Amino acid sequence: MHICMIGTGYVGLVTGTCLAEVGHSVWCVDVDGSKIERLKNGEIPIYEPGLEDVVSRNVKQGRLRFTTDLKEALDDSPFVFIAVGTPPGEDGSADLRYVLDAARQIGSAMDDYKIVVVKSTVPVGTTEKARLCVSEELGIRGRDDLDFDVAFCPEFLKEGSAIDDFMSPDRVVIGTDNQKTADLLGELFSAFSFREDRIIFMSIPSAELTKYASNSMLATRISFMNQLARFCEKIGADIDQVRHGMGSDGRIGSAFLYPGVGYGGSCFPKDVKALIHSGRSHGVPMTLLESVEEINKSQRKWFFDKILSHYGADISGKIFAIWGLSFKPNTDDIREAPALDIIPWLLEKGAGVRAYDPVAQENAKAALPNTEGIVYCDDNYQALENTDALILLTEWLPFRRPEFDMMKDLMRGHVLFDGRNQYRPDRMAELGFVYYGIGRYVR
Repeated sequence: MHICMIGTGYVGLVTGTCLAEVGHSVWCVDVDGSKIERLKNGEIPIYEPGLEDVVSRNVKQGRLRFTTDLKEALDDSPFVFIAVGTPPGEDGSADLRYVLDAARQIGSAMDDYKIVVVKSTVPVGTTEKARLCVSEELGIRGRDDLDFDVAFCPEFLKEGSAIDDFMSPDRVVIGTDNQKTADLLGELFSAFSFREDRIIFMSIPSAELTKYASNSMLATRISFMNQLARFCEKIGADIDQVRHGMGSDGRIGSAFLYPGVGYGGSCFPKDVKALIHSGRSHGVPMTLLESVEEINKSQRKWFFDKILSHYGADISGKIFAIWGLSFKPNTDDIREAPALDIIPWLLEKGAGVRAYDPVAQENAKAALPNTEGIVYCDDNYQALENTDALILLTEWLPFRRPEFDMMKDLMRGHVLFDGRNQYRPDRMAELGFVYYGIGRYVR
């Protein structure tokens, strides 16, 4: 089948590439000409394990193409996906201008039947707004004779495992009330539920809400565990033991029960804010999610206060190694990353920073333009040289089993602030480190 994918950001590029991988012919369209040229030259604008190889293979085999010309991509594509950004406004609402602009452009350029599929994460009612935009443009052109339909198909991609998530999905949610559209989209996505039917059809509003609800539930679990971790430290309990006891209950499960320095990235913060705003606008205050957001904001400050407390609130002249700048491992995404809060707080208190991340350093440099006091290092051990303490913020694999003896030799102080509970408190004590985790109890 022939597909037009509007948007070559994270969602659009991964979705278009994976659809090409199962045999579809895909045009990826973007208004950014420089990005399109880079993609044509084999340069991938984001870091995602495995993506570069899949893009290269499908470009060579002629199933994946890139263009700035929407008309060119639309002409032989009955399926048109909108996968553009919906950044949050100051009030937390989703900015829909790019989604609705794409819908208008489709209406301005289409000449035959299309199924317009909104892939961007949007509030309830947006897909119908997109339908109206297409209709209005057709009316302006005097082409009310052209038939089309709209549907909503949310993405459930985790950065760092997006290819596997798309190729072997837990579910494919399709929002439509039109049987013809359901049949065609069911056929389009059939390759991803070949052995087991994972396609779930529902109404458009239900599908739109499902995306927000899913991410908000996961964010809620994280904030709940972070609040429990704080309580554990007050009463002498160990959050890791509590987590194991809770997760063993089949009704709860172990996923997203790991405490840390708060969630980040492009999805959870944005989607929680958007659902809070959407609830308010419909007269249904999302008070639970408001608490989830507040706990997440305060978790980083709570962790930073541990650092200050250890040094009696004076860290002036101290040098801290930072391991991890991305919001999670296996991505270069630093949006809402803990490092973007922790590093400026350290610098404001007169401390110095030696930072290392396997792939996110260039993005961090751009996001932290005040580089005075920050040294970006070539590897995690170099970052430790002559430092007073290590702060672990991202649980990259190379950080999980480091050479602790080498670490002690490189550091002038042997203090470890573990923001991801990667290390055993008792083992760190045996090795001679002063250890601080999240909700951990050291006997």
